[in-house]
Amino acid sequence: MPDIQQDGWNEWSKHVLKELQRLNNGQDSIRAELHELRNGLAKVSAIENDVIELKMWKRNVTEITSPTQLQELVKKVNDLESFKIKAIAIFGFVQLAMTVIIGLMAI
Repeated sequence: MPDIQQDGWNEWSKHVLKELQRLNNGQDSIRAELHELRNGLAKVSAIENDVIELKMWKRNVTEITSPTQLQELVKKVNDLESFKIKAIAIFGFVQLAMTVIIGLMAI
């Protein structure tokens, strides 16, 4: 009789051990998923902070100027840069022409 009880206990202990291992694997899997979720939540939190900063920046910029005014300002700056390039080119040409005229007068 003791052999039957011993065999039953061995079977039962193997079953319990397998269940404990299965539960441990499940718990490890849950820990890994929880870790991934925490990482994802940290990324979302960082993005949320960036969005908040962008909203604050936009609010500050809107208080200073409107997008239409910024667009007009960019156009004016481009026009001034174009004028500067033309003025420098004309001034250089006039200086060259004056140098040639003075050179011809000296001959």
